[in-house]
Amino acid sequence: MPTVQRITSRNARYQQWQALLGNRNKRQRSGEFLVQGVRPITLAVRYGWPVHALIYDEQRKLSQWAEELLRTVRTEHIATTSDMVADLGEKNESAPEVVAVVGMPADDLDRITVRDDFLGVLFDRPTSPGNIGSIIRSADAFGADGLIVAGHAADVYDPKSVRASTGSLFALPSVRVASPREVVDWVDAQRAAGQPVVLVGTDEQGDCDVFDFDLTQPVLLLVGNETNGLSNAWREVCDHTVRIPMTGAASSLNAANATTAVLYEAARQRVASGRASSGGAPRSTGGRR
Repeated sequence: MPTVQRITSRNARYQQWQALLGNRNKRQRSGEFLVQGVRPITLAVRYGWPVHALIYDEQRKLSQWAEELLRTVRTEHIATTSDMVADLGEKNESAPEVVAVVGMPADDLDRITVRDDFLGVLFDRPTSPGNIGSIIRSADAFGADGLIVAGHAADVYDPKSVRASTGSLFALPSVRVASPREVVDWVDAQRAAGQPVVLVGTDEQGDCDVFDFDLTQPVLLLVGNETNGLSNAWREVCDHTVRIPMTGAASSLNAANATTAVLYEAARQRVASGRASSGGAPRSTGGRR
């Protein structure tokens, strides 16, 4: 049977969990982060991510989902109070039933599988964790194989990113890298192995409209920072750049919206050409290392 521990005071261990919400350095040092919500926790378990603890409200009658989770997930179970679970769930009014403490996978680009129909996204120095989560969700929805978050950026495992992904974080490999060199070396290795991955940057002054570019080939889509766009370092490694044709008064789209538009176009082209990735194709995720 899983180990059950009762914690009813804000002791040192509870404070460590609280720190995971707002302190990136502590998340990184501990190698874990908090997950809130039925769908995200369910997908974390389904895709084999390491669940270090399940923290639940012992003062309420648990749902069938929560009871099944506690019965089947072999990890430490922490029984605590409604207000303490509410704090960890960042809810002002009602506490979630369960908060999961989940381990982070390694930031290894080889977690992303490159196939003949490869479609990946690289987000250059994002400042908003919510945008990271939204792009993860869109990338998952439109059949991408992974997300790379590059440079000094918001954190993939920030609670805002995890929530915005609505659980797709656990289905789509998302890897953090420090510099373009790591990605260029990885792409070169894929090309040497017979996968001709093309680096395609998004830019208002792109070489052509996205509708006129062949997105059925193996593509790594490069998306710029929300304020400044792609850095010069990333522009230099692009094989091509594309633009989203726009009308009206708007001069640009939010980074997450722009990425979603290009991913949709890639999915549309691939369906039309018969090269769409099968939705059930396995991915290398956090629990498959």
